[in-house]
Amino acid sequence: MKTPGQWLGQLTTRAGIALMQALAFLPLSWIRALGSVLGWLLYGLVGSRRRVVQANFALCFPALDEAARRRLTRQTFVYFAQAWLDRSWLWHAPQAWVRRRVRLTGAVQELAGNEPTVIFLPHFVGLDAAWAGVAQQLPRSSTTIYTDQSNKLVDQWILRGRQRFGHLRLFGRAEGVKPIVAALRQGQPLYLLPDMDFGPDESVMVPFYGVQAATVPSLSRFARLGRAKVLPLLPRITASGYEVQVLPAWPDFPSDDPVADTALMNARLQDYIASMPAQYYWVHKRFKTRPEGEPSLY
Repeated sequence: MKTPGQWLGQLTTRAGIALMQALAFLPLSWIRALGSVLGWLLYGLVGSRRRVVQANFALCFPALDEAARRRLTRQTFVYFAQAWLDRSWLWHAPQAWVRRRVRLTGAVQELAGNEPTVIFLPHFVGLDAAWAGVAQQLPRSSTTIYTDQSNKLVDQWILRGRQRFGHLRLFGRAEGVKPIVAALRQGQPLYLLPDMDFGPDESVMVPFYGVQAATVPSLSRFARLGRAKVLPLLPRITASGYEVQVLPAWPDFPSDDPVADTALMNARLQDYIASMPAQYYWVHKRFKTRPEGEPSLY
């Protein structure tokens, strides 16, 4: 039997999802304006997360003065909130609207055919637009690794949204490597988002902006096991929606050294971030895991 608190939590979640469904039909400029307001509110009210973003910028951009880092922090919260509200139209608006607002550019031809492909999708705030854009315009079964959300209603909403276009198969972490590699070798692209701190287990310590960061070597591992090419996918928020840039396949990846490959991945990610620094997911404690004996950076 549910407690009153659980009933209230469910009602709140359902109301939030209903609000997102309603927002889907507003003009994009209105949704972005609401996102700006929400971003400023989050910046002002969620002090713990603001301090995480500020610490990340201090570590990664030490050459910037305090005023510049504050501006980047505010922009980060605004982009984060705008991207969150954009899920309303990505997941609930007519498909023609999504197709018009999400534009694929770059080496799009690399996504065609059945060649084993690992898609490196870093944690830019527009990552859900990247999935929608590719799935809608290039129908091809694909896979990714998914971690269940603690809130089951939110979990169901996210799953429906991400599976709205095309065929996206979600593997749980408990399913292991074999079915993922089998699907990859069958020509189903694997979306990987390995640029977060998932803790010390199965991670290697490699530099990210010159700071040792726990990073899973899964990009190198799956590219090697699947005999697959690696395609970076970079989503960027624009005034008209999103530009999703497909970069050419990395010609020198993977090597026989997964640690070196993972360091190279982080180095290339830094180059990608340089073009849109406020759109990266800096609200995450990227340097939470420290080498033994080092103090917390947060």
